[in-house]
Amino acid sequence: MIELPSKLEGQHFQLYKLEQLLKPLGYDIGGNWDYDHGYFDYKIDDEVGYQFLRVPFASVDGQLDSRGATVEFGRPFLLSHKYQRGLDDHASTGTFSGTTNQFSEPQDPDASFPEEYVSVGVELVKELEDQLLR
Repeated sequence: MIELPSKLEGQHFQLYKLEQLLKPLGYDIGGNWDYDHGYFDYKIDDEVGYQFLRVPFASVDGQLDSRGATVEFGRPFLLSHKYQRGLDDHASTGTFSGTTNQFSEPQDPDASFPEEYVSVGVELVKELEDQLLR
């Protein structure tokens, strides 16, 4: 993980407006959000694992799934997630639920971040600042 200091840190925005501005730029709200915090993720690359710019946010007014929720940005960071190739040795099939876990466990969820993408992350943060702090 590589932290990228930003002028966005501590800034407050309505979550709905952020989604409207950031989704067209390629950002998604990461699947690991909760009612009081979450992340906007931008996938930089996925050739050997995944490299993301992740922009954390926390609720300051209302839960994230409520209308009009206001959030505060934290410090953006670069994250690399290296996944296993082939079958997952720990995949399981649920006996009673009839479900199958088809996703591989990460080989290295905190893999080192490729140097060639650090400058991409810095540029993405600058682009966000330009878009949101006009």
